[in-house]
Amino acid sequence: MNIKIIGVGKLKEKYLKLGIAEYSKRLQRFCKFEIVEVSDEKAPEKLSDAEMNEVKIREGKRILDHIKEREYVYTLEILGKERTSEELAKEIANLTTYGHSDITFVIGGSLGLSKEVIKRADAHISFGKFTLPHQLMRLVLTEQIYRANMINAGSTYHK
Repeated sequence: MNIKIIGVGKLKEKYLKLGIAEYSKRLQRFCKFEIVEVSDEKAPEKLSDAEMNEVKIREGKRILDHIKEREYVYTLEILGKERTSEELAKEIANLTTYGHSDITFVIGGSLGLSKEVIKRADAHISFGKFTLPHQLMRLVLTEQIYRANMINAGSTYHK
């Protein structure tokens, strides 16, 4: 199984890098795991709707360049479907059982995802209605992927 996270922007905070590194190391026993960073667009604080859309389109093209046709893609979106850790674990297990061994999670930039990326997704996932920094979301998602694998392995980590 191959699991990839595509995130917009470079991770800067050391504590986030350390946390992600720890869970990435733990995930090695379950899958090939990688994080792909695509550059974000430099944009002023105040943008028109058209300018915001253009930023998302440019970031979206960079994201789509890293997605292969065979990959099962989850986009992280506030309006996506909320899942429990157990539900995500079951989905991942079912995907791999039925031939989807390449799973990709996409975290957009501060303005969100382009329509093209959302359309490419096979599923949309939400971690709730909270607004979280997209860089922190990488750590949360990496931990949840690890947790899902531990659940599927029958470990007590989840308790």
